[in-house]
Amino acid sequence: MNDLVTGFVRADGARLVDGTGNPLLPRGIGLGNWLLAEGYMWKFGDELSSQRQIEQHLQTLVGPAKAAEFWTRFRATFITEADVAAIARLGFDHIRLPLNARHLVDADGVFLDGFTHIDDLLRWARTHGLLVLLDLHGAPGGQTGTNIDDSHGEPELFMHERNRRLTIHLWEEIARRYKTNTTVLGYDLLNEPLPNQWQHVYAADLITLYRDLTAAIRAIDPSHLIIYEGSHWATNWSIFTEVLDPNSALQFHRYWCPPDRASIQPYLDTRDQLGLPIYMGEGGENTAQWIYAAHRLYEHHTIGWNLWPWKKLDTLTSPVSANPPGDWHLIADPALPPDRAWDILQRYLDAIPWDACTRRPEVVNAAFGRPPLHIPAWGYTDDSPDYRDRFATFQLNGYWHHSTGALPITVHAGQELHFPLENRPSAWTADADDPDAFDITWQDDRLVVRARRTAQLRSLQAL
Repeated sequence: MNDLVTGFVRADGARLVDGTGNPLLPRGIGLGNWLLAEGYMWKFGDELSSQRQIEQHLQTLVGPAKAAEFWTRFRATFITEADVAAIARLGFDHIRLPLNARHLVDADGVFLDGFTHIDDLLRWARTHGLLVLLDLHGAPGGQTGTNIDDSHGEPELFMHERNRRLTIHLWEEIARRYKTNTTVLGYDLLNEPLPNQWQHVYAADLITLYRDLTAAIRAIDPSHLIIYEGSHWATNWSIFTEVLDPNSALQFHRYWCPPDRASIQPYLDTRDQLGLPIYMGEGGENTAQWIYAAHRLYEHHTIGWNLWPWKKLDTLTSPVSANPPGDWHLIADPALPPDRAWDILQRYLDAIPWDACTRRPEVVNAAFGRPPLHIPAWGYTDDSPDYRDRFATFQLNGYWHHSTGALPITVHAGQELHFPLENRPSAWTADADDPDAFDITWQDDRLVVRARRTAQLRSLQAL
């Protein structure tokens, strides 16, 4: 999408297109942790899982003044134009930007200076040919009741009318500010609303809020794409029974599940029924092998995707890993002396800029299907019109949480497996008990493995 999008991204039937009608297949990255901190990205436990908890803890350690200085420096350092330039160089075409309402609007409806960070990112994105999806990750009161929305433990957005009014007020202001800005891909109204038991309690209220948000936005901005997420971590689409807006798309998220057609079939069915584009707006946190298979699955079904997240502390599953100070684990101790805590925090700030971090090219290569790449045998693309469960014979309890280890696939004589790649590898090898049982060729945009005789295949190495 870099440098190719003209005008506003919009829905055209079940496809996304640009202003001139060119079809788009978005491939992006999420900037988790920048404007809404999540404790797991800091290597914290449940007691420091939300931004509120982390803020309070740092104030206890170093006092309000130094804590405020830390957050100012953190937001000026964790994501900069250098990150955005790198995202573009790596081939991503858009950024999903999680927003925390608490930094954009106060309880009285007064807008705050947190919009400066949005404006900075939009400027950098425009410079580097990227689009930005504005994602309300933490709505007033919280739409999930979990740590990810910076709430107090319940989805108070749906419990108190003042939070509902404030959310509409905020989206009206976002629409006013950015209604003519074509760098904005669209408006992602609520991230992962109503998980677990809440999906049943407030399902009707969620659809009503989506309708009211849509009407409020459309009264100001007739042009931008509106994106609706399902409930229960954006996986439950039972609420979507009709089109809420003709220029809209539906978003699902996928983590720790089999990367096969059965796992996305409900979303494909809804696309067929409603004639709207669908988008995998958040997924990852897994091995490169899972990421390869999942992203090929989405692309095979013409579904744009967004990998989560771009950067976090000491990780193997994101494109960028910040290297923590050696004594970082001490920062969670509420009894840590203030001077020691401040020293650790300053060294943390030194560790998080793009140029200080470790790159994980294997994660990026997996997302794009870009050699060099280790490809699991079970990651093939299924072109058959009839669904075949490739995992039916395996005991896979817990396997998909971080899918490691060989999972051999039996390939019958004459059968072909297809493995799409971004470009032709310079060479390839098969990991199999009987490698000579397979002919491997490059055809169009993929490696094709054909079995001369029935044998087991564990993986391919594309160099």
